[in-house]
Amino acid sequence: MGKGGKTDGGDGFGDASRDDVEQENMAAWLLGVNTLKIQPFKLPNLGPRDVLVRLKAVGICGSDVHHFKNMRCADFVVKEPMVIGHECAGIVEEVGSEVKHLVPGDRVALEPGINCKRCELCKQGRYNLCPEMKFFGSPPTHGCLANQVVHPGDLCFKLPNNVSLEEGAMCEPLSVGVHACRRANVCPQTNVLVMGAGPIGLVTLLAARAFEASRIVVADVNDHRLSVAKALGAHEIVKVSTNIEVAEEVAKIKEAMGTRVDVSFDCAGFNKTMATALSATGSGGKVCLVGMGQRELTLPLTPATAREVDVIGIFRYKNTWPLCLELLRSGKVDVKPLITHRFGFSQKEVEKAFEASAGGANAIKVMFNL
Repeated sequence: MGKGGKTDGGDGFGDASRDDVEQENMAAWLLGVNTLKIQPFKLPNLGPRDVLVRLKAVGICGSDVHHFKNMRCADFVVKEPMVIGHECAGIVEEVGSEVKHLVPGDRVALEPGINCKRCELCKQGRYNLCPEMKFFGSPPTHGCLANQVVHPGDLCFKLPNNVSLEEGAMCEPLSVGVHACRRANVCPQTNVLVMGAGPIGLVTLLAARAFEASRIVVADVNDHRLSVAKALGAHEIVKVSTNIEVAEEVAKIKEAMGTRVDVSFDCAGFNKTMATALSATGSGGKVCLVGMGQRELTLPLTPATAREVDVIGIFRYKNTWPLCLELLRSGKVDVKPLITHRFGFSQKEVEKAFEASAGGANAIKVMFNL
């Protein structure tokens, strides 16, 4: 949950609990592979710099699905019952004595990671790499698919009046795209290739448009997702396949781009998508690995090295919520078309929501309305 901490016998975490919560707080607990159950979730006492938030919108991320299907995502392994979820927005119900920028009733988007603020990486401003990070729904820290959470006030961002709670929850995936574009220095002179038109590929497309990239080409195996990418502003789309050789895919991508590829974002994270990105990117360009489809990759790095193609990794994000909210407020980014499925917060609805998200098909972003 928001105050960090570890799983505590499956019924909450931390020793302190809130005695003044009028109605028992409930949350979706991941108990095993493909097994979620709504159970009570105890909250810690409100600290002076904390806020109590009643969640209203929670999205399902690909990492949530990995945890649900495999009890792990990359090196993050679920070893005991854990509340799931990290994309969220809600309404402030109570604030700690030292919180001055929020009041009960404020609508807020929550940044899900609590860093230590003491290590060298935090001091350097790269707090997303903090080794002591406590991140919603990343084991062993509890997530936010719950009625209420307690979270640090400085990680709760007030929503502009014209930004909905669902859009506020979408700040989390949008932050990945924004951070990727910042890391790759996307600007109005940049020609961008996006490999993968899943949720992260699409928010990376939206971020690249907001950063005024000159030309954006999106490649994917799925016709429906490519049509969504086109509708969201991709200049060209390219249908690729696991059965097509990399050289053939690269030729199709270069034809669609019509000029050199300056930056490629691999939002899938497989051997083939990364190999295609490396080969398609022009000399002196950048390839940014965003997706984590495979735990380990085997890549043709020698040819890319000879062309001085930089390979950049990203991990989550840092200092993105204010920009994301401004992009949403101003209309430079519209995330609403990405929300394709909505569910309530009951045992049956939670199960159906994860089935929809894990099943792929035409689901892009699955959202809970609590």
